[in-house]
Amino acid sequence: MFLPSTSRSLLHRVATAQVEGRTPSLMAAVLREGEQVWSHAIGAEPGTQYRIGSLTKTFVAVLVMRLRDEGRLDLADRIDDHLPGTGLGAVTVGQLLSHTAGLASESPGPWWERTPGDLRPTLADVLGDEPMKHPSGRRFHYSNPGFAVLGALVEKLRGRPWGEALRDEILEPLGMTRTSLFPQDPHATGCAVHPWADVLQPERVQDTGTMAPAGQLWSTVDDLCRFARLLAGGAADVLSPDTAAEMRTPHAASTAAAWDAGYGLGMQMLRTSAGRILAGHTGSMPGFLCALWISVDDAAGAVALTNTTSGPQIGALVADLVSIVAEQEPRIPQPWKPLPEVDQKLLELTGPWYWGPTAFVLRLEADRHLALSTVGRGGAHFARFKPGAVDGTWIGLDGYFHGETLRPGYDNSGRLTHFDVGTFIFTREAYDPAAPIPGGVDPEGWRAASDFPAI
Repeated sequence: MFLPSTSRSLLHRVATAQVEGRTPSLMAAVLREGEQVWSHAIGAEPGTQYRIGSLTKTFVAVLVMRLRDEGRLDLADRIDDHLPGTGLGAVTVGQLLSHTAGLASESPGPWWERTPGDLRPTLADVLGDEPMKHPSGRRFHYSNPGFAVLGALVEKLRGRPWGEALRDEILEPLGMTRTSLFPQDPHATGCAVHPWADVLQPERVQDTGTMAPAGQLWSTVDDLCRFARLLAGGAADVLSPDTAAEMRTPHAASTAAAWDAGYGLGMQMLRTSAGRILAGHTGSMPGFLCALWISVDDAAGAVALTNTTSGPQIGALVADLVSIVAEQEPRIPQPWKPLPEVDQKLLELTGPWYWGPTAFVLRLEADRHLALSTVGRGGAHFARFKPGAVDGTWIGLDGYFHGETLRPGYDNSGRLTHFDVGTFIFTREAYDPAAPIPGGVDPEGWRAASDFPAI
């Protein structure tokens, strides 16, 4: 439960969005520490389904990543190796997931969102004669047909429709009983609101067929809170925490400048003005808008669904709901606890180290990971490391050394003298002549400035 002031702020933000956006109905919910703790509905009964549009893509991405984790594919695989005849050349699975494949934004012919899917019965109809708009791998270019291809990839490798795989692999394990390919009562009616008068007309709902993996699904705020929990931390037998984190990692920026919006693997990324990193997806289809954002650092998330073609800035609304929670009720850190046992080998790695003249410190944390940072007030974080193979190595989890291997180095007596990470040699003393520092160390060592005539 939230403080009354927090609940009031959430309610005010949702109510304001519904009025200013002139939307017939709006439902929103908030998560904290993985649990749905607040929800509010305007103009609809609890449990009402809405179409979620492009948030469908994130479900498809989870199905693809599950195949990757099972070894059925690699993100570097060419699509044509799995789906011969697409004509996509060197386009890879990972490029489709991150919208860097260079494919067209939309399928050829009449707009797929407003026309029956039987107008595009095959993948060839979805891609058309000239599917490529940019060289693959060069830039971010959002592509709806790209996710139609990924849906076909899931069907090929699973040997059944992607919707069945979705039901069995994600929806049923997570208890998402109100998420479906087609609307189930009670469900909202999609509407268009007149731009200059407070009157409505209904939008037609189409079965988008082969394009369905780009935006077909219907869901509820309760179900989407369950899905948000998966995206934030994984779930047993559905998605590992490491894979969820990989999906949340930016793979493509939306502009050539610094990224304030980007894209991971089937997930949009957003950096707020306060520096908060959000992951999730927005969605739209004729008559519907939705958004889901999570902030892993704040253990907070929110979703919102509405039945209007345009009006409320739904992504901004949901980002604001997360910020209200994070700022008005900052996350309470877990109590510090000492390690349950002492490992002398690990303790030997901790403490001050030097890379050249720069002082670092390596700390052993309660989760038995190592954290490397510079020394001093506000020292910069470089990377965390998890135990690697049984040979005593460590693997970087983030920062500059993400994915790099840390190898402890010992002298002939078995004494720890240095460690090597990505060819950087860290020593116990700055420029330790006994350590294998690349290029060696001046044999005369440290000296006064007067010994340098040029200074």
